[in-house]
Amino acid sequence: MMPQQTSFADPTKITSAAEAAQRMNDVVDGIAAELYGLATMLAGEGEESVQLVEKAIAEAEVSACQNPVAARNTSRRALCREAVTCLAVRDANSLAAPQPDEKSCECCLGDDEMESAGISQNELSGLLSGPERVRVRQWLSQLAPAVRTVFVLRAVAGYDPQKTAEMLAGYGGPKASGWTPDAVRRTYRQGLCSLASQLLHATSAKK
Repeated sequence: MMPQQTSFADPTKITSAAEAAQRMNDVVDGIAAELYGLATMLAGEGEESVQLVEKAIAEAEVSACQNPVAARNTSRRALCREAVTCLAVRDANSLAAPQPDEKSCECCLGDDEMESAGISQNELSGLLSGPERVRVRQWLSQLAPAVRTVFVLRAVAGYDPQKTAEMLAGYGGPKASGWTPDAVRRTYRQGLCSLASQLLHATSAKK
């Protein structure tokens, strides 16, 4: 009688699978951290933002996505949708679209590009996560809800005026249905003007 052979799993395959699982966990954790930061800028600190992140990750099926870039982009869109919906439920007027004849505030900036406020995208990212994080977050929280939301969707989430208008009109409630790319540009300039003023004040205070 031939001795029974014992089957052993290839240890290299086990290690590879474990490493792949760990890498995926690291990706999910990184995405969750980014989403929480985005959620707090839109909806504020607390349990509500944690729930928004959980919903976004589940909706985007992040853990099943093999492409980290696609997972990040899909989950960011899901988070923004959830956050805008949350804001509309919290206050139906908070994301109301500006009226066509509504005058926007006077602004010294010539366009709606971030550089016109004297700051680059990388510098803004540093302000939001570095030593100045608390002060910048406080400034952001003091903006009107519509201005803050437009600013975050454009400057942080990276949406252009068209996609921002679609996000607000689609998920911001009945009163947000009138958002247009032009209205987004005007509102974003308000946020940039406020940011430029904040940076100027901070610079003066350090002198």
